[in-house]
Amino acid sequence: MAVQEHRGKIRDMYTFISERLYFNRPDLSVQGESANATLLLSLLTALIGGKALIIGEPGLGKTTAAEYICSLLYCLPLGVIWSGEVSGHPEQTEEKIVGRPNLGKLNQGEEVVVWSTFARLPVKIVDEINRLPETKQSLILDGLERGKWEYLSQGLINDEFCLFATANYQDQGTNTLVPPLLDRFDIVVESKHPGANIASVIGQSSARENLLRHADSEGAFLDALLRPRNGRKAVDVEPLHRGFAKVVHERCGVVLLSRAQRQAVRQEIAALPMALEANALLRMVLAELSFCCKYGQKRSSEVCDEGCHYTNYLCYEVRNCASNRLPGSVYRYAQALAWWCGSPHVDVEHIRTILPYALAHRTQWRESYLLAREHERRQEPLLLHAARHATAAVLHRFHEQRHDILASLGTAARVLDGDDLPPPQGDHPLYSEIRRDLGLEPV
Repeated sequence: MAVQEHRGKIRDMYTFISERLYFNRPDLSVQGESANATLLLSLLTALIGGKALIIGEPGLGKTTAAEYICSLLYCLPLGVIWSGEVSGHPEQTEEKIVGRPNLGKLNQGEEVVVWSTFARLPVKIVDEINRLPETKQSLILDGLERGKWEYLSQGLINDEFCLFATANYQDQGTNTLVPPLLDRFDIVVESKHPGANIASVIGQSSARENLLRHADSEGAFLDALLRPRNGRKAVDVEPLHRGFAKVVHERCGVVLLSRAQRQAVRQEIAALPMALEANALLRMVLAELSFCCKYGQKRSSEVCDEGCHYTNYLCYEVRNCASNRLPGSVYRYAQALAWWCGSPHVDVEHIRTILPYALAHRTQWRESYLLAREHERRQEPLLLHAARHATAAVLHRFHEQRHDILASLGTAARVLDGDDLPPPQGDHPLYSEIRRDLGLEPV
């Protein structure tokens, strides 16, 4: 019963944001239900403590969508979230992002760090991240990975946090995001133009953000964040969260989650198992994105030969190897999507839906592959379109070979348990990976 209650509250938040704050068109269909991909996946990001990169043209609601979602999911007034945002620009410093010395204490010979609001809040929003020079992107790598921040000899660990970063398309003021930083994002979504009719309504709704503003709550939160208790332990802000949740309920009719309820939802999501077919599809994708018959695995410094036996698979079309963060991203978001849909387990449709958003920013394609996709009719940016095309190709192969793949994985498991059975044989890269794990091919 609690699961249905939690899901109902999250769905009410989605409806409220969609109808009152972030106007959009549905562009995603899952199990017969339509939704806006940017809004839904961003909501799931905040819910599970994920990391999302939101791309798009200037002024199309990339940052505001994240702000509205985090305000409702984490019971924080908009003003508090604004105070913790980091802007990407060439002059950004570690002191502005992470923390600075307490100069009064330092003059007394005591090393005390005044942590930034960005570091302390569970909500992390980096606006226009691709305006950070490549040399300064390393300032946030470890913090964005683990929620662990260090300055001088002190450290700060976030018990829970989510990350949103926005990026405009390339112009003279932007920089390339380095692959290690890109790989830390679970998904990428595009905040699209909603169309002329909806856009005209946005112009008439200038007071939207006031719904999630509350001056007294904002002042109390900011004061609590800067005021330590017992020397090191932070002030308990849970009563402030409850107070703001009451304001939102009275003003908007939306019931917000407490921290305990957020944790309960995460446990509900993490408990959803993956169906065998969904697991097999994910293995096929990972095999095609990491396997190389000549060099052992994909490496960004090595290119497959023309006429390779595996030309018809993704391993020929990509230049880099899938990282170990990819399956974790796909699995967690597929679980969250299954929970949203009320499914008892993660199935093929959930994996298929998440894959393009988890692949688009991580995969380095051959130039010929992108050129073939560039002028195809599409409704999304090229890299996301290329990832969706690749997902459809693997899904087609999965449906063709589904029976044999499942049987081979079952046979491999029995062989590992000691049964004397002939090893699985097949043309897909996954078969070669199985034989390697059985010790029948060199690793």
